[in-house]
Amino acid sequence: MRLALYQPDIAPNVGTLLRLGACLGVSMDIIEPCGFPFGARDMKRALMDYGAAADVIRHVSWPEFRKTNAGKRLILLTTRAEMPYTEFTFTESDILLLGRESAGVPPEVHDAADSRLLIPMSPGLRSINVAISAAMVLGEALRQTNGFPQQAPATQT
Repeated sequence: MRLALYQPDIAPNVGTLLRLGACLGVSMDIIEPCGFPFGARDMKRALMDYGAAADVIRHVSWPEFRKTNAGKRLILLTTRAEMPYTEFTFTESDILLLGRESAGVPPEVHDAADSRLLIPMSPGLRSINVAISAAMVLGEALRQTNGFPQQAPATQT
């Protein structure tokens, strides 16, 4: 399971998602350009002390990301989908793709997805924060695939 961020706009969301990935043992892809400066210093600040646990690959473009991940199933989280994520069957090798906070993904990225999923919401509301959306769907995907990190057994005292 991987999380991929398409041209993210908001640095704190990227930091939250990098930390989520590190804590859950999920690798991350960042598809550039980002809507903010994202150099080595920014990466270090976003990861805080989770840097050693994070597996992050930066891609200079959408075509480069596609070339690197050829043959893997791409699952787009979008408000323009019909299937709720709770009705989808995930596999261990899926890539969960999240679009830009301001604009989602362009048509060519939308069309490239193998599946498109939505989070059911109350009528009239637009969207849930991208980091919260990722956490919800990733949690279900990891549950289905037994992909959560294994906890060490608690010791009895």
